[in-house]
Amino acid sequence: MVELGAPAFPSPLTALCAVLLAVAVACAVFVAFDVVRHPPQMRVMALVWPLTMLFGSVVWLVFYLRRGRATAADHGRWAGTAIDTSHCGAGCALGDLLGEFGLAWFPAIGTLVGLGSLYQDRMVAGWVVDFVLAYLLGIGFQYFAIAPMRGLGVRAGLVAALKADTLSIVAWQIGMYGLMAVWQLAVFPALFGGRASVFSPEFWVAMQLAMVAGFVCAYPVNAWLVRRGIKDAM
Repeated sequence: MVELGAPAFPSPLTALCAVLLAVAVACAVFVAFDVVRHPPQMRVMALVWPLTMLFGSVVWLVFYLRRGRATAADHGRWAGTAIDTSHCGAGCALGDLLGEFGLAWFPAIGTLVGLGSLYQDRMVAGWVVDFVLAYLLGIGFQYFAIAPMRGLGVRAGLVAALKADTLSIVAWQIGMYGLMAVWQLAVFPALFGGRASVFSPEFWVAMQLAMVAGFVCAYPVNAWLVRRGIKDAM
């Protein structure tokens, strides 16, 4: 299996990355309490907003304070599409956290998704697990947004959620995987001698930036889905 040596990250970089992650977690905790005091119209957003802080940090916090508390009518088209896209990203964020740590703690999961038989690179196994979890969670979040909004039953709600979020999740994951590949296959090995471990702060800061790349890729897809009436603007 493809495994590179442990990178030699300088201590100041590790400390900086740890601080950046702490700020993101603090933003998530703040928003988790804030949505209790200011319940969003869509109940699922009480879970979505804190999750988006994990990758969006201060930038998403400012967006939440300015737009997240507003009613749907006050969002505006660009903000509504950004919220739609962030909604998709929440499932991806949670899926990545569960997938990466799950694979690290339970390596047998890699075998279940083809590591050692279909391919040899553990990073690919992580991507497979991340995608499956992100897709399931993303569709679940979308169901709890779209079904109450349209008054749909379980079957119709799941079908609508699949139509509304499948392309968005795929676009997000493509952008995220693309930038993570640059970090793990080029930048980290060239500068520090190896790939970042899932237990390193550098890995998760790189993942934060990769998630933003996912947002950039998914935003136009969400805008198209809203224009076609496949997805409701939030």
